[in-house]
Amino acid sequence: MTTLVIASGNTGKVREFAALLAQLGIDVQPQPDGFEVEETSSTFAGNARLKAEAVARATGHWALADDSGLSVDALGGAPGIHSARYADSDAARIQRLLHELNEAGAHDPAHRSARFTAALALADPSGTVVLEVEGLCPGQILEAPRGEGGFGYDPVFFVPEAGLTFAEMPHSQKALLGHRGRALGSIKKEMLSYLD
Repeated sequence: MTTLVIASGNTGKVREFAALLAQLGIDVQPQPDGFEVEETSSTFAGNARLKAEAVARATGHWALADDSGLSVDALGGAPGIHSARYADSDAARIQRLLHELNEAGAHDPAHRSARFTAALALADPSGTVVLEVEGLCPGQILEAPRGEGGFGYDPVFFVPEAGLTFAEMPHSQKALLGHRGRALGSIKKEMLSYLD
């Protein structure tokens, strides 16, 4: 069985990828504890590439990296590539996001448009990136959190298509509509041809 290392220290993200890949007969593993890759690129795709290359070289296994984040139109695209570093906890990140939207005067749902982006990069065991893709999920930022599931900004990210926040969706629905699921769905067949 092929081992695929998820190039992330975020347990929620690793868990989500493991669920998305569960049917593929791949041994999905998290990156080594304490392993850090400095995200120095100014783009999601560039950071995903950096992480996939570094984790593949460090482990000697195939590595799938994701760099993802939330871009809010009323905040000029912030937090963007800084989504994970916007504050020091999920609750604090959500609080800062809602505060900044209020400061920007974005009270009407039409002014709270946002999108999640997931850039994926697959690197072979030598650290060469062989596949790259981006997935997008458009939505809106609610004024207060809703739902108990998910992680990160999921409780305030409302997907009009579903009438739910990411935190309210069952895993299967988030896998279908979410940015990671859309990105992975677009490369899954090609990815499997490399991992066979």
